[in-house]
Amino acid sequence: MAEIRKSCSKMRKVDLDQLGFFLFFLSLWSLFIGMGFAQNNTIPVNVGVVLDFNTPVGKMGWSCISVALSDFYASHGNYKTRLAIKTRDSRGDVVGAAAADGNRIPLEEVWLKWLKGCEGVILVRTALDLIRNEEVQAIIGPRTSTQANFLIGLGEKARVPVISFSATSPSLSSFRSRYFIRATLNDSSQVPAITAIFQDFDWGEAVLIYVDSEYGDGIIPYITDALQGIDVRVTYRSIISQSATDQEIGEELYKLMTMQTRVFIVHMVRNLGSRLFTKADEIGMMEKGYVWILTDGLTDLLTTFSPSEIDSIQGVLGVKPYVPRTKELNSFRVRWKRKFQQDHPTDEISEPNIFGLWAYDAVTALAMAVEKVGATNFSFQRTTILCNSTDLDTIGVSQTGPYLLQSLLSTKFKGLSGDFQIFNGQLHSTAFQIVNVIGKGERGVGFWTLKNGIIRKLNLANTNSNIYSTSKDNIGAIVWPGEPTYVPKGWVLPVNEKKLRIGVPVKDGFSEFVKVTWDTSTNATQVTGYCIDVFDAVMNSLPYAVPYEYIPFGTPDGKPLGNYNDLIYQVVLKKYDAVVGDTTIVANRSKYIDFTLPYTESGVSMLVPIKDNKSKSAWVFLKPLTWDLWMTSVCFFIFISFVIWVLEHRINDDFRGPPSHQAGTVFWFSFSTMVFTQKERIVSNMARIVMIIWFFVVLILTQSYTASLASMLTVQQLQPTVTDINELRAKGEYIGYQQGSFVLGFLERMNFDASKFRIYNSPQQLANLLSKGSANGGIAAAFDEIPFMKLFISQHCSKYTMVQPTYKFDGFGFVFPRGSPLVSDVSRAVLNVTEGDKMLKIEEEWFRKTNSCSDDGKGSSLSSNNISLDSFWGLFLIAGVTSVLAVIIVLAMFLHKHRDVVMGEESVLTKIKTLATLFDQKDLSSHTFRLHDHHPYYSSTERMAAVGASPSVTNRSPRQSISSNQTNYDISFSSEQGNSS
Repeated sequence: MAEIRKSCSKMRKVDLDQLGFFLFFLSLWSLFIGMGFAQNNTIPVNVGVVLDFNTPVGKMGWSCISVALSDFYASHGNYKTRLAIKTRDSRGDVVGAAAADGNRIPLEEVWLKWLKGCEGVILVRTALDLIRNEEVQAIIGPRTSTQANFLIGLGEKARVPVISFSATSPSLSSFRSRYFIRATLNDSSQVPAITAIFQDFDWGEAVLIYVDSEYGDGIIPYITDALQGIDVRVTYRSIISQSATDQEIGEELYKLMTMQTRVFIVHMVRNLGSRLFTKADEIGMMEKGYVWILTDGLTDLLTTFSPSEIDSIQGVLGVKPYVPRTKELNSFRVRWKRKFQQDHPTDEISEPNIFGLWAYDAVTALAMAVEKVGATNFSFQRTTILCNSTDLDTIGVSQTGPYLLQSLLSTKFKGLSGDFQIFNGQLHSTAFQIVNVIGKGERGVGFWTLKNGIIRKLNLANTNSNIYSTSKDNIGAIVWPGEPTYVPKGWVLPVNEKKLRIGVPVKDGFSEFVKVTWDTSTNATQVTGYCIDVFDAVMNSLPYAVPYEYIPFGTPDGKPLGNYNDLIYQVVLKKYDAVVGDTTIVANRSKYIDFTLPYTESGVSMLVPIKDNKSKSAWVFLKPLTWDLWMTSVCFFIFISFVIWVLEHRINDDFRGPPSHQAGTVFWFSFSTMVFTQKERIVSNMARIVMIIWFFVVLILTQSYTASLASMLTVQQLQPTVTDINELRAKGEYIGYQQGSFVLGFLERMNFDASKFRIYNSPQQLANLLSKGSANGGIAAAFDEIPFMKLFISQHCSKYTMVQPTYKFDGFGFVFPRGSPLVSDVSRAVLNVTEGDKMLKIEEEWFRKTNSCSDDGKGSSLSSNNISLDSFWGLFLIAGVTSVLAVIIVLAMFLHKHRDVVMGEESVLTKIKTLATLFDQKDLSSHTFRLHDHHPYYSSTERMAAVGASPSVTNRSPRQSISSNQTNYDISFSSEQGNSS
């Protein structure tokens, strides 16, 4: 039994072990079966990928797409949809971009379908095969803008979104296809960053070098308009074919070397760009003075350049979209390198560029959008096929295309390249990075943002700063081609040119400005003068050397070949590179050439003879004062006499008596103040204040009158013979102008009769014409520019003068061709010279030595104007206000004293008569009359008479009265003191 129990126990143990193994294998089988069912439950969604798999961008793009799918579904294993990739190799061209069977479309068929209006699309069999046979719901690609141009219409017709991560041409947006998604930046988005660089370094010219393709042509209108908007001139557009040989590229570069512009913007595909710079390095266009700026199409691919190609682009600048550095990006780079090495073991491993990151993000966005659409019917609706149907007629229409498109447009996430969100069918960048190629690669030197412009460090989180900057201080140190220690100025003199040909005018007179001397024996010319010395000083102050030579615009015998307009037109004809001389800046001339800033004062004035205007009239004594001043003075004398009478009448016997006597006294008193001979005493303090002010006015007036009259009678009075331009026109006088000058057109615009014009060539001829006069074959006046006028007057200062007004013009300037880069530099140099001592020395040398006058060159002193009221109205105002205030105060005191009369019940007329009677009486309360009451010699009759009206006859003379009053005042004052004590 024990053995039986032991045997049964062993059997149970074996059964349990077998059962455990059975259950284990059953669970594994269930897991595998479950996984199989789960895998079978996912919905595959066909997606086409059209790339050039033999190009660096194609290889990189496919590797990034593969890694993106692996990463996405590894982290989203529960998703019910899976992207099933169907790849096609476009093999780098358009017509064969998607040949399912390897056959190309015949060219005749291509043009036939173009003419039939298939939305301007050259149909390629690859896309047709993907849509018709594979029923793809979306197409990723193609690589180039040209290829995308022809696939956009096909996607629109089949309602299949075409998603490109590398087609950047702005021209693609003009098709306005809803089903074209640009998972990349528009090339035009980088244009503001490039123009900010031009503003930063103050370059005024640029040459555009771009590939002859859809990609190359698309950005050109945008960048040209942007540069013109900041006054940068595009001097040349160099278009290079993709199939151009090295010899053709070299010929084009040699042509660029002969031009003066040294700033080049390069926008082309990678292979052509590397060949261009290799050739430019060979022929010496990567040396000092050159500036090369790459668009993002080449800058983003610098990581694919070989070491030898990098050596050929040392010092170039480039712009590219800013990609934030994240842990996810660093992790992706490790996985991508492993994948790329696995797929392309013989290729050199580089870093994934922005196009690869956009490809990764585009696939991620598509996978998310497909999942949002859900488990729907990803099928095509077939069309009826007729016997004469074309390939386009055989493709169906995707049933889920519109839903997938809306899902794509609403997808937002944080991708490897930054924030991924589609606006208006494309991505938008918030910042660009500016890089400089140094050593073995690129180095960041700054950033550009739409809000802040060029900045050294990027802080997208800081939204407080609103200052847009284009200062070079905000960019890092840049190593330019050839490693110069200075910033290239952006242009040089053309290497195929010799010296600048500077045209100078040939003149008979005014040789102080420009003088051309011929040596008949050697046929050599010597050019001197004020304008020549100024130009030499300006060119010597430039920070670089500019060789030039003067070429006279005249015949060997010293005759001019034309006027100044003819001379300037030679610059337009490119016979001269510039014109230096007494050339005036005029608006109509600036339509064809560019002027520098002026280096002389501006304006056109009238020159006339002057004559001695010493007056011989018997009424010359009236001329020192103008009539308004004479009348004002007389009125104030009368007014002051009235004021003094009002203030003194009631308290001063000198201003009392019969009305005729009082009138004579006040007028005599007022006018005698002119010579300070008045005898009447002033006893009122108010009157004394008024007289102090009036004495000051009279003193100033009489002294000014005396000085002016003495000048009129003794000093030579020189007056211009003509003072108004209208007087010349009205009298029909002859007028003169300098030969060849623009003043002729000015006189014609001023409506002068052309038959009254006479020409002069020299100061001597001008003096001769003015001395003769208009009636004797000469002129009454001459019109010329101020520098010529000042020179002439400095030699004839006692006979002629300039008369106002001066008509505004911009002075003398140097002439250069339109758009010449020398204009801005020379203009700055003009400012430096004119503001320094050098200009004073030049003027001293050419003009001061000919100045025979001691004045400022404006002619002899003209007689001063008559003294007018404008010079004295302030004094009269003070005297008038003081007088009025004094009268008001005295009258107020009088009315207050007799307020019982004012407040009485009588009529107004009665009150006025009573007040007038009271005012005519003596004010016995005044200290001047209180003295009489205490004087022992005054009789009672006299005291009674003092109470009445002004007596007709007095018993003593005014002087006796004054003396008695003074004595009595003293006695009374002593008596009052004794009583009070």
